[in-house]
Amino acid sequence: MPSTIQSVNTLTVYHTNGIESFWAMLKRGHKGTYHKISPKHLNRYVSEFTGRHNIRDSDTIDQMQNVATSMVGKRLMYKKLTR
Repeated sequence: MPSTIQSVNTLTVYHTNGIESFWAMLKRGHKGTYHKISPKHLNRYVSEFTGRHNIRDSDTIDQMQNVATSMVGKRLMYKKLTR
């Protein structure tokens, strides 16, 4: 009789711990840093914390290098930010 147990690829499995970790980090940012998150810019806050969550396992030096290299050639204008 063949076994019904299948191997699971852990890279494609999602757990509630991951979303709970992300949610906790977003709440800490809201209460500790931003204090008020406007609905108009909610997608920007979530994008920022998504990026933070995705690089949380990297070394601090690696994180700073990634930020610095990502900034090259980009310019954020206040007018564009406040639209």
